[in-house]
Amino acid sequence: MGLVGGEENGNGERVGEVHIGSKNKYKRMDSDFVEEDLALNSDGMVMTKKNSNSKKFVFLCAIFASLNSVLLGYDVGVMSGAILFIQEDLKISEVQEEVLVGILSIISLLGSLAAGKTSDAIGRKWTIAFAAIIFQTGAAIMTFAPDFRVLMIGRLFAGIGIGFGVMIAPVYIVEISPAIARGSLTSFPEIFVNLGILLGYVSNYAFSGLPPHLSWRIMIGAGIFPSIFMGFALFVIPESPRWLVMQNRIEEAREVLLKTNESEREVEERLAEIQVAAGMANAEKYEAKAVWREILYPSPPVRRMLITGCGIQCFQQLTGIDATVYYSPTIFKDAGIKGNTQLLAATVAVGFTKTMFILVATFLIDKVGRKPLLYVSTIGMTTCLIGLSLTLTFMGKGKIGIELAILAVCGNVAFFSVGIGPICWVMSSEIFPLRLRAQASALGAVGSRVSSGAVAMSFLSVSRAITVGGTFFVFAVFSAFSVAFVHTCVPETKGKTLEQIEMIFQNEGEWNRQELEMGDIQQLVQKE
Repeated sequence: MGLVGGEENGNGERVGEVHIGSKNKYKRMDSDFVEEDLALNSDGMVMTKKNSNSKKFVFLCAIFASLNSVLLGYDVGVMSGAILFIQEDLKISEVQEEVLVGILSIISLLGSLAAGKTSDAIGRKWTIAFAAIIFQTGAAIMTFAPDFRVLMIGRLFAGIGIGFGVMIAPVYIVEISPAIARGSLTSFPEIFVNLGILLGYVSNYAFSGLPPHLSWRIMIGAGIFPSIFMGFALFVIPESPRWLVMQNRIEEAREVLLKTNESEREVEERLAEIQVAAGMANAEKYEAKAVWREILYPSPPVRRMLITGCGIQCFQQLTGIDATVYYSPTIFKDAGIKGNTQLLAATVAVGFTKTMFILVATFLIDKVGRKPLLYVSTIGMTTCLIGLSLTLTFMGKGKIGIELAILAVCGNVAFFSVGIGPICWVMSSEIFPLRLRAQASALGAVGSRVSSGAVAMSFLSVSRAITVGGTFFVFAVFSAFSVAFVHTCVPETKGKTLEQIEMIFQNEGEWNRQELEMGDIQQLVQKE
């Protein structure tokens, strides 16, 4: 007969423990609880009907909050193939091609910077809606663009919308999720980005047989359809409870927490923690200027948070993932594949691999932990990038070279998706305190977008100067540096509440000790 829960009181007796036997109904004497059906899940823990319903609700909220990420992924994936036909139809130069592809990431920093203040003013939920509207406006303009100038205007709108979307979705999910599932749920935006990339690749392949002036317009225009689901999402997802507390809407926050947590007791504990954090912010009157002042002139704990959050965002892009996704047809052409249809077919394999492995990360992130997956990811990416560089340099144009190039690219995106891809957004959303979270997360997203834009806007020029193989060797060097960064600057945050994570950064050099203590505690709980 096992025991679940339970604490020792002053007399050494266990209080609140539940005995698991043959019966499946228990009546709790605590007035905070009512009789509920209990069952054992796969981990041997008690699971109630409310538990199951709250998990389903949070899962649904995470899905709807991540829909904007489909738009981002689709744009990234579809542009890799559409650019071939845009170049043929509008007769743009190589420099214009680089600007068209890379400007999306650069201009998105405006959206990311504005998203922090916007989400604090109108709420996380309506900022998600605002991001979708701006992006769809840009997509519509691009679809009907008669020339390069109008195409760029649409690209600017899409970039601003993406900036809002990539910043706000992880923040919303991390604030609405219980600690035990926060890692998996916060990786949803990255899952949907990969799904969007795959859909973009499939769209490229499906419409590649149409005339050039028509094919790229249909490819881009098809990305407008996900907006249909965004309207429905606004009637389903609630506002972030942490934002509601910041607005002194305590009862509304409690109602949201009742839907997303397992018991009323847990709701009251979480609400009290949020009120303390929000109270500290309100007591010190953290206005926008004061928040940015603390970020620009940080204390040692905030500095460590910024190094971790912004650093992992930059390394995510400096390893060249956007170059791999945007210019995969160029890579495969350099390896020896001929014909647009064959090139786009090869990119579908890349998109499928990237999407499948992000699902693997979702299942492992809250079981294995953030840091082990980051090690596997960065070391694996470094190996694949070196392999791709050597293949393109010494074995290009032949059948073996083509096969090895496809294998290396698929391996690179697989390792990216299983680690640094989703974990980067999880870490940058959960490590900052409530008073700084929106603006600091926006700053991290800016680092990601600037790095992405720099890579995308320089890839063709750098490849012409030092070859495609040489360019990927440079990415391999950055990937090797990312391994060292993970080792020295990234703590383990698995299973910790947002408030506990904040305490990790208060004392320098305490990460390893705290991780060991957390591991000991988890082992003791499992034994009991």
